[in-house]
Amino acid sequence: MSDLVQFLKEMISAPGLSGYETPVREIIADRWRPLVDELRTSRLGSLEGLRKGRGAEPRPSLLLAAHMDAIGLIVSGIAGEHLRFTEIGGVDPRILPGQPVLVHGRRPLPGVIVQPPAGLLPPDIKDNPVPMERLWVDVGLTSEEVANLVHSGDLISFAQPPIDLSGNILSGHTMDDRVSVAAVTFCLEELQTRLHAWDIWAVATVQEETSFGGAYTSTFGLNPDMGIAIDVTHAKGPGTSEATIPPLGKGLVLGIGPNSHPFLFKKLKELAEELEIPYHIEPYARHSGTDAYAIQVTAEGKPSMVISIPLRYMHTPVETVSIKDIKRVGRLLAAFITSLDDQFLQQINWEA
Repeated sequence: MSDLVQFLKEMISAPGLSGYETPVREIIADRWRPLVDELRTSRLGSLEGLRKGRGAEPRPSLLLAAHMDAIGLIVSGIAGEHLRFTEIGGVDPRILPGQPVLVHGRRPLPGVIVQPPAGLLPPDIKDNPVPMERLWVDVGLTSEEVANLVHSGDLISFAQPPIDLSGNILSGHTMDDRVSVAAVTFCLEELQTRLHAWDIWAVATVQEETSFGGAYTSTFGLNPDMGIAIDVTHAKGPGTSEATIPPLGKGLVLGIGPNSHPFLFKKLKELAEELEIPYHIEPYARHSGTDAYAIQVTAEGKPSMVISIPLRYMHTPVETVSIKDIKRVGRLLAAFITSLDDQFLQQINWEA
């Protein structure tokens, strides 16, 4: 397995739920430190890495945003030996029963998500998916031990290890959006042997799953001239549309819609074709659901763009992605950065 894959496995195996990203931020910081000229943490907790350009000052800057926070669970109550919980971010309760988890109490506690036997459930529920409020976490301790080790507000993260599937495909929880952090990292590695005129801010943002808070605050604080949000999008799988959903492992996705500036879309599309990087186009009619929205509307407004990595089974513990698509995004970003010159901003046509 490549070093990039090992880095991705390390990231997705670390906790870092939305609003509580410190564990994964430390892993990313260790990887980014030799790749950037400056590294710092924003007041909200996003990791901001600056790679300085070679152009004349004052240099324009580009922000690359990939969110490092993850969906998960939080303890909402304790009933004897068992824990009640609710969600952080969007969690589908249908996939929860039987899942291994880690409860972050006074010490880490392995647990499993359980549900009552069907015969003990109300008639309107027993033959249907069990709602979250009727699910529990069992950590195997007595009620006295649970009371000493777990409090309401403690976090619960998914705990199953990543799985290497055939075809250079990786499956596991928390791929959304740490695969995009991996793509930005691959881009930074590619830039080690390239010259670029613009300053580049690589930002692993916090709280995308709950508020876009990291993208709002880092865009405001860094004040870049443009921004690109790197995220995931649904890949073809059971029940998806063959006409509109991109396939897994067959190329990256360029988003076009209200949060994607037409000029940036055009330039990235042309560059992908020039480099023979396979791509798909994803139209979206409203909010893209990514950090691109926060980048676009912060301060006076920024030209923004969305680049996505196809991913199956989003917001489940078995999110599945192609390593090839991650690297394709990193290559396209690096090529775009090296193509930027001091005239690029003047070419942007807001009337397009």
